[in-house]
Amino acid sequence: MPHRTVTIATTTGLHARPAGAFAREVAATRVPVRIGRPGAEPVEAASLLLVMGLALQHGEDVELSAEGDGADAALDRLAALLATDLDAATA
Repeated sequence: MPHRTVTIATTTGLHARPAGAFAREVAATRVPVRIGRPGAEPVEAASLLLVMGLALQHGEDVELSAEGDGADAALDRLAALLATDLDAATA
């Protein structure tokens, strides 16, 4: 199963607005994607509530994983998204 490790770039972490933007992008990929801290149980990345429940902070590493057709492209796209400041991008 393909995976990527990425550092959260959003200065305020993945609170409601950036988590929502991320979850919408996940849903748009139409690929099952999971997100979590390294070594911890991941959650469905398309779920805004589950992503917010992780309480991910700026500078924290997360692991993304996906399976199925288009998994690598989806992970590349989502990793690039998390590597940008989503607060600045969605303001």
